[in-house]
Amino acid sequence: MTALSPPEGPVRLASRLRGVGGWRRWACAFGLGATGALALPPLYGLPALVVAFTGLVWLLDGAHRPRQAFWLGWWFGFGYLTVSLYWIAAALFVDIASFWWLLPFTVTGLPALLAGATGLATWAAWMVAPRGWPRILALAAGWGLGEWVRVWAFSGFPWNLVGQVWGVTDATLQAASVVGIQGLGMVAVFAAAAPAALADRAARGRWLPLLAGAVAVAVLLAFGFLRLVDAPDGTVPGVRLRLVQASIPQELKWRPGARDAILQRHLELSRAPGFDAVTHVVWPETAGPSFLDRDASRRAALATAVPAGGLLLTGTNRTTPQPTDPPQVWNAVQALDGTGRVLASYDKAHLVPFGEYLPMRAVLGRLGMSKVTAGSIDFSAGPGPRTLTLPGLPPVGPLICYEVLFPAEVVESGQRPSWLLNLTNDGWYGRTAGPYQHLEIARARAVEEGLPVVRSANNGISAVFDAFGRTRGRLGLDAVGVLDVELPQAADPTAFGRFGQSIPLSMVALGFLSAFLLRRRRPAALQD
Repeated sequence: MTALSPPEGPVRLASRLRGVGGWRRWACAFGLGATGALALPPLYGLPALVVAFTGLVWLLDGAHRPRQAFWLGWWFGFGYLTVSLYWIAAALFVDIASFWWLLPFTVTGLPALLAGATGLATWAAWMVAPRGWPRILALAAGWGLGEWVRVWAFSGFPWNLVGQVWGVTDATLQAASVVGIQGLGMVAVFAAAAPAALADRAARGRWLPLLAGAVAVAVLLAFGFLRLVDAPDGTVPGVRLRLVQASIPQELKWRPGARDAILQRHLELSRAPGFDAVTHVVWPETAGPSFLDRDASRRAALATAVPAGGLLLTGTNRTTPQPTDPPQVWNAVQALDGTGRVLASYDKAHLVPFGEYLPMRAVLGRLGMSKVTAGSIDFSAGPGPRTLTLPGLPPVGPLICYEVLFPAEVVESGQRPSWLLNLTNDGWYGRTAGPYQHLEIARARAVEEGLPVVRSANNGISAVFDAFGRTRGRLGLDAVGVLDVELPQAADPTAFGRFGQSIPLSMVALGFLSAFLLRRRRPAALQD
């Protein structure tokens, strides 16, 4: 082997993957996608990402038609999403006798639907760069396009975007303040796929992606370290929050006979030692009794959990003050003062299909289907991100559970808050990867927007992140207790906070254009 010859090992592996056919081709793609999922939180097995995307490029090299390229991406995405979203099925076991029929959909149906976005990614990469190392750049751009579709198509499901792998350290996550988690995902795909070029017969072409990938990672690290060196540690004067984590088992949460005991547990934790030192108490999603506007006695009980001169912020179900036909119900955040008066409300806008409403109810309802959560009435959607101004607190942007998933969709336009409040209940998912992934998604929003995120979860993981995604406090999964912490100050608006999705979409366009031009300029003698 001469100095200009490609390494024998990668060439042999690439040749075998390019030549595999039939069902083995799809099985390889599925296995590579499943391997790539190991790089996501909480494992952060980053070498698995290199194996996955390097192998995917070599499989694409063996695709002879656009349709084959699409299905390779689909099977890859099916493996990636089936492994990384396995925990969704755990929600059904809270009442498996009623919801067994949803198991096939959650275990395979949802990943199969979402995998269409990864199929789009590989199809686009193949169309722009059918052969050679420019395909690595096209794949990264295609992946960014596919994730954008996954964020916004239909109701959107942006869980486990590949950029979340950079959450392995505070420093590697900082570039999300510029390019967002989707932009970081494109960098991750490019760097992870770059070793595929080792099997390229062109010496110069073989090393260029590796060099570019190494430079990209080095830039991310350098940017992160420099940003954190000067990152302030300031807190908001006169504000000390108490996050209450009661860890109510999901099987008990909506049981009528358990409601008073659940309320009492939250009240006792709220008034635990140190209560006199806090200014505001925060309860998680649906921790407060439902329909507080109509229940003066329960509002009076909640008032006992309000610090002197402060507020209680709690998740609850809200309905119209007067009965309506049909009734409307919202999944809400409400703020109560020491008299039990409701000062402000926020209604969840991004609702979970099958969880908070039944899609195509006119059809599926007649088949006997219902939503997973308690009650037969679908929740109504709120108007979208809002900034609430509350006594004794900087302006706050509430987000309920699922809403924290959506990049560039967590802040009210023209009314930037000083912090984000994420109330959630991950008790549905037990001790799986789901709560850890949800936590890291919330952390990514803090870095993207330059805003602290306060996360109160029924069974955990409750945490406070500053505007740079650094952990200021945390309560572990299934722990029972309170977290007392000062509220971090907001940072200056970030580039991503100002320009949002236009940045990763510009990266997609630039990636496709560069791959196309590099392919066209590549000398014929260097073509595969």
